[in-house]
Amino acid sequence: MSKLDELIKKYCPAGISYKAFGESATIARGASPRPIKKFITTDSNGINWIKIGDVKPGAKYITECAEKITIEGSNKSRFVKKGDFILSNSMSFGRPYILSIDGCIHDGWLAISNFDKSYITDFLYHLLNSNNCQSELKKRASFGGAVQNLNADIVRSLVLPVPPLPVQEEIVRILDSFTSLTAELQARKKQYEYYCKKLFLRNENSRWVKLVDIADIGTGNTNTNEAEEDGIYPFYVRSQEPLRKNTYEYDETAIITAGDGVGVGKVYHFVEGKYALHQRAYRIHINTENVIPKYFFYYMRNTFYDYIQKTMFQGSVASIRRPMLNQFPVPIPDIKEQEKIVTILDRFDTICNDITTGLPAEIAARQKQYKYYRDKLLTFKELS
Repeated sequence: MSKLDELIKKYCPAGISYKAFGESATIARGASPRPIKKFITTDSNGINWIKIGDVKPGAKYITECAEKITIEGSNKSRFVKKGDFILSNSMSFGRPYILSIDGCIHDGWLAISNFDKSYITDFLYHLLNSNNCQSELKKRASFGGAVQNLNADIVRSLVLPVPPLPVQEEIVRILDSFTSLTAELQARKKQYEYYCKKLFLRNENSRWVKLVDIADIGTGNTNTNEAEEDGIYPFYVRSQEPLRKNTYEYDETAIITAGDGVGVGKVYHFVEGKYALHQRAYRIHINTENVIPKYFFYYMRNTFYDYIQKTMFQGSVASIRRPMLNQFPVPIPDIKEQEKIVTILDRFDTICNDITTGLPAEIAARQKQYKYYRDKLLTFKELS
């Protein structure tokens, strides 16, 4: 018998009681002072103004925010404190976040507080993220325009299990063992990426050149709507996944990167052979025997994003201009050193990015295990 079984047998042998969430916690919608710009401040005594843009991808906690509002503005909005939950009722729909800061929220959030007599914070986080809970939220949500809206009454009416606190603690311990391993794997991936950048800086004998001096640089001629589902050749656009096309524009070894949009500085392809290219994607063809194309591909993928953050044109859509590529500085060590770097980074690339054998596969497996055991552990026999 597991420790969890022992605790259930000890504290709740007849079953777990289920309650409307509104009986176990205070749930309230945020509020915004109007017009909000009037209350935004840079004063040190301002109050944190927490927005959906302050959420980091995959985050459990909200630890900081970009803006503050005045004391007057905070009195017209909803104040939340460290340890409370906030739940997005539109974008990032239904996803819970735990506050690590005090602040105020607008009406795009719901606040969940005063739950400590019924729930441990980490248990409630796992519970609200569970498949059953998320499915129920989506099923009950109303629709306002094109966006699902989640109001406070819907969340209050959720019927959730309230296990004894020792049972909650043991479930948290089990589930956190999965999430901590995933975090460790992700940290290892960052270590690999950090080491990749260091490789390019270690050789003091490298000569530095501008990219335009070692490469032909250009864009494609094809629009996205010219893609063909069963095309023969890869058609590189501005995303990680190439499309297909039955005709090609180039037959070469090249590095492809996005010229504008969300993929700027994040999308890179190494291509050998025939391919088609979008009119706002750049091709970089190394035209000298002194530079191994794969070496430059790794160098660009690991350093170009930092470079363009300082030089990128910020219009309505972030974009790269040709002179930015022309002037991109590239260190050129001797060929043997380049070959050594490519060998090392080929291995790292498999470890960090291979979806079948590398870290992504391990992380995906751990996340799958976590979700399976989370939903299994959070399903209880109901007290009659």
